Amino acid sequence: MFRRRESVPFSFVAEADRFRSNVTPPPLPRSTVSERVGRALIGLVVVGGIAGSLLLGLPALGPEQAPAHTQQTEAAHGR
Repeated sequence: MFRRRESVPFSFVAEADRFRSNVTPPPLPRSTVSERVGRALIGLVVVGGIAGSLLLGLPALGPEQAPAHTQQTEAAHGR
C-alpha cells in the first residue's frame, strides 16, 4: 500500500477545516424571462403528466365493476 513519508501535523488538518477564503465568488447571472417561462412550462408538463397518469390509472386499480359470473354445475340445477 502507498504510505506517506512525511506526517501531517494535526493542527494543519484542523486549520484546513475552518479555513475561510476572503475571495467572494462572482454573482450568479440572473435568469431571463424566457428561462423562467421555460422552467414553469416544464413544471406544468410534469405535474400534468402525473395528474393524467393518476386519472387514467385509478380506474384500473379499483375493484372490478363487471357482474360476477358464477359457475353452476348440473347438481346445482337439481336434475
